Amino acid sequence: MLRIVKTGLIGIAGLAFLIVAGILIRGEIEAPGPLDAKPILARAATYDARIARDAYGVPHVSGTRDADVAFGFGYAHAEDDYKTIEEVAIATRGQLAAIKGKDAAVTDYLVHLMRVWENVDARYDTDLSPQVRKVIEAYADGVNYYAALHPDKVTPGFLPLTGRDVAAGFVFKTPFFYGLDKQLMAIFSGKGQQLSKDGKNAFLPTGTPLPIGSNGAAVAPSRSADHATRLLVNSHQPYTGPVAWYEAVLHSKEGWDVAGGFFPGSPFMLHGHNRNLGWANTVNEPDLADVYELKLNPANDNQYLLDGKWHDFEKSEAKIRVKLWGPFWWTVTREVLWSEHGPVLKTDHGAFAIRYAGMNEIRQVEQYYRLDKSRNLAEWRDALRLQALPSINYIYADRQGNIAYVYNGLFPVRKEGFDWKGTLPGDRSDLIWKSYLPFDKIPQLLNPRSGYVFNSNNTPFRATAANDNLDPKNFSPTLGIQSNMTNRAYRAEENFGTDPSITREKFRAYKYDITYSARSELAQMIAAVVAVDPGNDADLKAAQAILKSWDRRTNVDSRGAALGVLMGQPVVMAELKGETPPKPIDTLHEAIKTLKTHFNRLDPTWGEVNRFRRGTVDLPIDGGPDTYRAVYGEPQPDGTLTAKAGDTFIMFVEWDEHGKLHSESIHQFGSATLDTKSPHYADQSPLFVGMKTKPVLFEESDLEGHVAEDYKPGERKSDPETSR
Repeated sequence: MLRIVKTGLIGIAGLAFLIVAGILIRGEIEAPGPLDAKPILARAATYDARIARDAYGVPHVSGTRDADVAFGFGYAHAEDDYKTIEEVAIATRGQLAAIKGKDAAVTDYLVHLMRVWENVDARYDTDLSPQVRKVIEAYADGVNYYAALHPDKVTPGFLPLTGRDVAAGFVFKTPFFYGLDKQLMAIFSGKGQQLSKDGKNAFLPTGTPLPIGSNGAAVAPSRSADHATRLLVNSHQPYTGPVAWYEAVLHSKEGWDVAGGFFPGSPFMLHGHNRNLGWANTVNEPDLADVYELKLNPANDNQYLLDGKWHDFEKSEAKIRVKLWGPFWWTVTREVLWSEHGPVLKTDHGAFAIRYAGMNEIRQVEQYYRLDKSRNLAEWRDALRLQALPSINYIYADRQGNIAYVYNGLFPVRKEGFDWKGTLPGDRSDLIWKSYLPFDKIPQLLNPRSGYVFNSNNTPFRATAANDNLDPKNFSPTLGIQSNMTNRAYRAEENFGTDPSITREKFRAYKYDITYSARSELAQMIAAVVAVDPGNDADLKAAQAILKSWDRRTNVDSRGAALGVLMGQPVVMAELKGETPPKPIDTLHEAIKTLKTHFNRLDPTWGEVNRFRRGTVDLPIDGGPDTYRAVYGEPQPDGTLTAKAGDTFIMFVEWDEHGKLHSESIHQFGSATLDTKSPHYADQSPLFVGMKTKPVLFEESDLEGHVAEDYKPGERKSDPETSR
């Protein structure tokens, strides 16, 4: 029973602070009653699916209907990652602070601010097709069935997961991939529309995310030594959490046949391949949101000025329940405001509204389902024409030899001739955009003459050979298309772009490139610090000599990588966060201090510093920040780095000149993402560290002789809960 409800108009940052600044009140929490599993078991009985796990524990789920497969996959996914799936759903419901405490209150508030559930509830039955609703509800039923059979793993009151939960997860998450959460936080910090690029930490915007990026590349038969079509799927994500990859293979007799990567709570393959085509995703960051400063009525701050008239805010309340410790909790009531522009935030430095791509959109699940089931380039492009996904690059390839690059986004159609950078005046309705650029008008390349396309979170105007690239002059500056390059993009140009006859071996070698380009930001830092007069500083002079002789490679035996990366990483991290970066000479001194303290030398091997750790696995790992073989390490007390993000799930997909499919993959850990006792908790890690892969047993005939377990949901012999 609720004892105290704290009310008041506070900012997002203040919301978390209020919890600890106020008087703690003991709450008597009414425990949910015992779960009635009968409805869950009854729904489970309506599906027929099989789960075959290969030697690496990867689930291969089959069934007659798409819904059967979704049910079986939901069950298998829950076997390996139930707690993450549950946490994602709790966050999407705006209830995470009740489980995680005050730091999650921001996430809960954003759910209300973005009207996630108002939109899902209003549009679920009308905007989503009956078929996709069946699929996402079946996935939820599979998760529920696992939970009902393992009640000790379930947070009281959580069940049941619903199809609406699945749809809402996409609604909430997708705008964060182009940085919406960072813009919201920037409003409260008083930094205007400054955008941080370190995020994509969907559901937990108050955390400290590691920088991530992605690589995607496709090579047409004309550029392949053996006339094959090749695709690299290489998203960079955190190793664990709500946006960490999970691998599966799905087969339905209704034509849903996919292999690739899935996020917790997603029934759909987000990138990978089906029998005929495949794609890789990379994060893009065009300007897809605008912040407006509102003028409030001095006599009534519940009104704002628009076109010379005062308008009332639309109002609702967000009740956020926050766990303190033990039996203590607090419920905070926060006012939620909307204007004609969109969500409104009142701060101590003004009132601001934000309008963003994807507002009021819930069809993301529909679009992913259509992408998964597309059979050729035309159908795949038709799926993208749905324009439900607000951002994300696509690198495409298919068995017919087509390749493509799409700088996907819901680009606002903005007023021409106006400066859309920075904070906008909120009293002009002509600056409130109402529509998006049609799909056929967004930046994209189809079968360039060069025979290759790539993206590594860089500008879409450098995606292939120079004479085939898109011309920036053909796109309005109001679209806010990014113009940056990354080290990985430079290396793609220097590798894929200079090889006219790419073999399978070279394609793999280019993926595992561990070099910083001479054009990279790190190379420029090195040039700057080696030009500094060391004076009588013997350590600085020695460090300069090491950096001068370093070949900018991050192999584990390198004697220069530790100094170079430790110098460069703080600078890049600050830039990614939108902060003023430190001077490289200062970070070099810090790197010198760290290496002398912990390794007694300035040039330990990179493998001594850069480590991959998982369970009992502790190995040196090649690669570094923003290398094509991307590894982002978290500093440890002993001076080492523990890899936490970067390369995760990788796929090499190939159709030979006759259209025969071949694919290989690797996951940084294994299929058992949470079970430390499972043989699949880290069984792929040595392969991953060694830059090796395993075959994807895509066809059911490929799986013959490689099945380690074969069972129906709820009948797994190795599960002590279901084998009693």
